[in-house]
Amino acid sequence: MTARLTRFDWYAYLRALRFSLYTMRRPLDGFWDLIHEKRGSMAAAHTILAIAVIVQIMRLVLTNFQFININMEVFSAWWVLGQMVIPIVLFSVANWCLTTLFDGKGKISHIYMGYAYAMVPQIIINAVLVPVSHVITYSEGMIHQMTTHIGTLWFVLLLLCAMKEIHEYSFSKAILTTILSLFAIGVMVFIFIMFFAVVSDGAAYFYSIAQEAVFRIRRG
Repeated sequence: MTARLTRFDWYAYLRALRFSLYTMRRPLDGFWDLIHEKRGSMAAAHTILAIAVIVQIMRLVLTNFQFININMEVFSAWWVLGQMVIPIVLFSVANWCLTTLFDGKGKISHIYMGYAYAMVPQIIINAVLVPVSHVITYSEGMIHQMTTHIGTLWFVLLLLCAMKEIHEYSFSKAILTTILSLFAIGVMVFIFIMFFAVVSDGAAYFYSIAQEAVFRIRRG
């Protein structure tokens, strides 16, 4: 029984992972089935995000220096991880909080899956561009740049389709709530920065008081 369950779980996982190729070709039907027909999974979404992080690191490190030039002395894979993970977490939270006020049907896990599955075309394009960057010349860099923009645009369109199908919105409402979600992310980041600044200043203030107290005790 355990062996059968294990085989079934792996089959379901691989099927959910492969379904990402369907969502990038037929987004409206794909994202509807992803959530409402349960053809996606959180495990597959986590895998896609992990692949996106790996591909982004490869793109920054292995792309021909003519197209991407980074300072390897300050490069950090952890920074790339944060750049990939934090936006999807913030967007999922912000969009869920916002859409609950606008009769959205999706759960926060659905939003996370929709975002992750929407990244697939961008992942594929970036992975392909890494070796391509070593066979094209600098004068052909426009092709590289244009293809990168196509990947980004494809991701945005898929994300909008995902939000439309997940929340059962019209396109206009999906666009509006997505834009408002980005604004909400900005507010969340601003509040976090202000909170961190206040906590840091408070800690520094009490630390200086403690130092002064210790200094006076020693002098006494």
